[in-house]
Amino acid sequence: METGKFFHNLMERKDFETWLDNISVTFLSLTDLQKNETLDHLISLSGAVQLRHLSNNLETLLKRDFLRLLPLELSFYLLKWLDPQTLLTCCLVSKQWNKVISACTEVWQTACKNLGWQIDDSVQDALHWKKVYLKAILRMKQLEDHEAFETSSLIGHSARVYALYYKDGLLCTGSDDLSAKLWDVSTGQCVYGIQTHTCAAVKFDEQKLVTGSFDNTVACWEWSSGARTQHFRGHTGAVFSVDYNDELDILVSGSADFTVKVWALSAGTCLNTLTGHTEWVTKVVLQKCKVKSLLHSPGDYILLSADKYEIKIWPIGREINCKCLKTLSVSEDRSICLQPRLHFDGKYIVCSSALGLYQWDFASYDILRVIKTPEIANLALLGFGDIFALLFDNRYLYIMDLRTESLISRWPLPEYRKSKRGSSFLAGEVSWLNGLDGHNDTGLVFATSMPDHSIHLVLWKEHG
Repeated sequence: METGKFFHNLMERKDFETWLDNISVTFLSLTDLQKNETLDHLISLSGAVQLRHLSNNLETLLKRDFLRLLPLELSFYLLKWLDPQTLLTCCLVSKQWNKVISACTEVWQTACKNLGWQIDDSVQDALHWKKVYLKAILRMKQLEDHEAFETSSLIGHSARVYALYYKDGLLCTGSDDLSAKLWDVSTGQCVYGIQTHTCAAVKFDEQKLVTGSFDNTVACWEWSSGARTQHFRGHTGAVFSVDYNDELDILVSGSADFTVKVWALSAGTCLNTLTGHTEWVTKVVLQKCKVKSLLHSPGDYILLSADKYEIKIWPIGREINCKCLKTLSVSEDRSICLQPRLHFDGKYIVCSSALGLYQWDFASYDILRVIKTPEIANLALLGFGDIFALLFDNRYLYIMDLRTESLISRWPLPEYRKSKRGSSFLAGEVSWLNGLDGHNDTGLVFATSMPDHSIHLVLWKEHG
């Protein structure tokens, strides 16, 4: 009896398989719409057992873990198409997903670059770059929410502070109280204080201080003793800007007498007087050239001088009849004034005006671009880099993303002491303007002298 039942079931199985083959061939010949209607009809005829079976199998078919199943290279390729915020959410799916996503170095490096962060390609530790991105997104959020900075003050002068110069964590201030002070910005302590003349411009290194004065002279002072080691006489107007280079043994000065003078730094003698300006010379910059052109080669030292209408470019040498290489301006009829801030890094010259920021290519002297900010007029330039620019007006300090030419952050400023010559405010650390890296967003951002003779500091807030 049992044997007969077995053969009967076996025959039924064969008939079922034949029927299933036939129905499968027919099903495959249907259109998508007809297939859907067929499935809907079969589902309507199914009981609880069939529906449970269907549910279990569909979950296996539809919810495949592709990151687990795919080769790592293909997983990385797919992850490149997702935005960083989505990737961070995906990291929460499982430990396996977090491990794979965190190991995708290129994804996190690209995400950091898009935020304006510098990338060291030699660091291939994927977990490092995900951590850098998380740090970067926090800092950029702080900038967006105006929470990235904090303020401090330096108090010690008894009269107007006109001259400021910053270098390597130290800020030098020159005042009408006939003194110059050197401050440690991180502690607020005065490192040196020496008696000088009235300072319109200052620049220093570890051993010495060079000052340009309203008394028409330039002087060199020794920090340790306070002694004046050199006195440069010859200008007939106030000296608003100084720069020097120990390697060349040269000092340059720009004056209200419309001239630029080139001096022997150690001897104190005047080597050259450069004429051609028809306004006060408010800025001189001595910088090594980094590009080649018809007029100069990489490694040549170049002197830039600026007045309210023009920027002049000079070769730096000991020739008596030194000729100006080029004169740059933004308006031939002198209808547009240049602001007394000048950026030159050996490749580009940048200056601000009422029309916007002008950037010249130093190899060709062509204007590369004019950056306009129609929503805010008369923005003054403080610093200019590959990624960011630091700007300000009467009320705020601004950070501009130069890739989009949009202002991404601002910070309120107090009623600082304004000056048309522009030396009573300056940028602090500027390496971050070429891209943040998680370490260079520390220290001084901006300093300005105040009506009460103090110095107002804007500093990076430490990472949370």
